[in-house]
Amino acid sequence: MSDAENSIKDHQEPLKGIWLVLGGLVLALANFIVVLDTTIANVSVSHIAGGLAVSSHEGTYVITSYAVAEAITVPLTGWLVSRFGSVRVFSISMALFGVFSVLCGLAHSLDFLILARVFQGLSGGPLMPLSQALIIQIFPKEKRGMALALWSMTTLIAPVLGPICGGYICDNWGWEFIFYINIPIALFCSVFSYGLLKRFSNQVTKSKIDFVGMGLVVVWVSALQIMLDEGKNQDWFESVEIRVLAIVAVIGFISFLIWELTHENPIVNLRVFRHRGFSASVTTVSFAFGAFFGTVVLTPLWLQSYMGYTATWSGFVTASTGVLAVVMAPVAATLSQKIDPRKLVFIGVLWLGIMTYVRSLASTDMTAWDIAWPMLLQGIGLPLFFVPLTSLALASVDDEETASAAGIMNFLRTFSGAIATSVVTAVWDNNTTVFRYDLVEKAQNPSFVAGLMGDISATGEKVATYTLDFLIQTQAVMLSTNYVMLLVAFTFAFAAMSIWLAPRPTKQVDTSAVH
Repeated sequence: MSDAENSIKDHQEPLKGIWLVLGGLVLALANFIVVLDTTIANVSVSHIAGGLAVSSHEGTYVITSYAVAEAITVPLTGWLVSRFGSVRVFSISMALFGVFSVLCGLAHSLDFLILARVFQGLSGGPLMPLSQALIIQIFPKEKRGMALALWSMTTLIAPVLGPICGGYICDNWGWEFIFYINIPIALFCSVFSYGLLKRFSNQVTKSKIDFVGMGLVVVWVSALQIMLDEGKNQDWFESVEIRVLAIVAVIGFISFLIWELTHENPIVNLRVFRHRGFSASVTTVSFAFGAFFGTVVLTPLWLQSYMGYTATWSGFVTASTGVLAVVMAPVAATLSQKIDPRKLVFIGVLWLGIMTYVRSLASTDMTAWDIAWPMLLQGIGLPLFFVPLTSLALASVDDEETASAAGIMNFLRTFSGAIATSVVTAVWDNNTTVFRYDLVEKAQNPSFVAGLMGDISATGEKVATYTLDFLIQTQAVMLSTNYVMLLVAFTFAFAAMSIWLAPRPTKQVDTSAVH
């Protein structure tokens, strides 16, 4: 969990009756809507790109900008809570989340939409750890397990419902409404949370913040993300802009490391990396989650752009991953208390890799079920990966470092998803061009053309040329998609192997309060 939980006192009496139900609903909804917004835009990229007259690649900035901004505010949550109070931060963050959701929907240019998404992510970052910490406060001890289980279900269900909701809304109402649906929930949560929960807030202190460290985080993270997003359009290091961004990212990162390792009260406690178990765990989570999130972003783009799927059907197919994940979550939680967590993580991540390898054998004549069943089975591995890995990571650090370790793990997990989005879409686009060139070369062979198109003698020359061009492009995209899936499968294999660098944990950690 973040530093927020440590700042919340434990002496208040829990809520009772209808007020307990209402308080739990407010906190669960807040977490639900913030997590939902990490995936609801995935199937909406094509609609947003079309509505704003930009490319689908540029449309993915809507995903990465939110993820990066959300990741940046995670280390700030503890300071915000100690300086302004947990409930006040929660209520204001929820209200701002609603305001910037409105601005996202009103956007008429990509630049404005990305700016609004950045502020939406900055507002949403503190809500996940705070909602979890406050749930522990408002529920009696004997009911906290049930409450945290229900809260955890929102974390699992929201990513599943995100693609479905996004697809249906885009097909029937318009992409703007994927942001407008946040408004009533944000209004409800912000209004009720302060009056209902204010007595659970912590004592406010004028604590200092490591502004230099925070500034360096923003500089190197932003420079790296912009470089990855713009690299393809600028021909990578042939561009002066990309070279400058790379230099800024490297210098900023090195400066950040030096400053945080020598500062008395760093905003990010990098000293936790001295624990081998923690370092191995965050390596695994960064590569595995990045690989998983990259495929979650790529699949809707492929289905909608080249397979003829509507956003709704694209959402249903993409969301199949979460179905068995919800079923397996309690099983994984039970097993992680009885079995060496390294074994569970290895099996879970390797299973994700195997199913991704199966997906690398796709073809353009596949049915929706052919595409969905490997994704459905992938869901078995997700809880085996997430649940024990958190336990292993936090069991590897000293007790007083648990909050810092959890914050770093959350940051790297979220940031790796944003990085993976940029890398996967860039590799996908670049290899589509390469495969198209190869197919055009082969198209000079009459037998290849006949095999690709069948009998074209009855069609006009222009129609035949157009059809051939479309088929070549579609096949090039399919080959590139399979290539990316194969790379992702190898990434999962690497992540699975890296977990064995961690020693077996010697203590049990309660991870119910860690997201």
